[in-house]
Amino acid sequence: MTDIDIAIEDERWERCGLPALAERAARGVFERLGLTGNAAEISILACDDARIAALNADFRGKPQPTNVLSWPAEDLAAEAPGGMPEAPAAGPDGVVELGDIAIAWETCAREAADQGKEFSSHLCHLLVHSILHLLGFDHVRDADAALMEGLEIEILGKMGIDDPYRH
Repeated sequence: MTDIDIAIEDERWERCGLPALAERAARGVFERLGLTGNAAEISILACDDARIAALNADFRGKPQPTNVLSWPAEDLAAEAPGGMPEAPAAGPDGVVELGDIAIAWETCAREAADQGKEFSSHLCHLLVHSILHLLGFDHVRDADAALMEGLEIEILGKMGIDDPYRH
């Protein structure tokens, strides 16, 4: 079971079904990675471009909006390129604290429109992508990117969402 705490700063997020989509994305990731027996916590900040630009400046030194940012609770990344990250450990209470995600309305909506995708499908992709980041996956090295993108395509496919990397 995943406990997803969502803080909505931009009211446009109220109308898109974010809680259900976040739960669906988390369930898809956890099922694929065999983590369904763990209780997990994720926090999501549903904000606008101005807020995410400030966060991006503070944490990455890039003062512009981006679609999504992720802050893993712990570093689970694999040392070898293309390797599977470590499995997250549960705390004393049996809960795995995965970390935090921030997602920006305007950038997400613009990307979906520019790519001719349904907003909900694009949002599911970004949520799957960011949850994988919380679990130690990354796309900096080519082998890691191939692993992460392959997982995203597989997870989204099981959700009935087309390959987000095929344009």
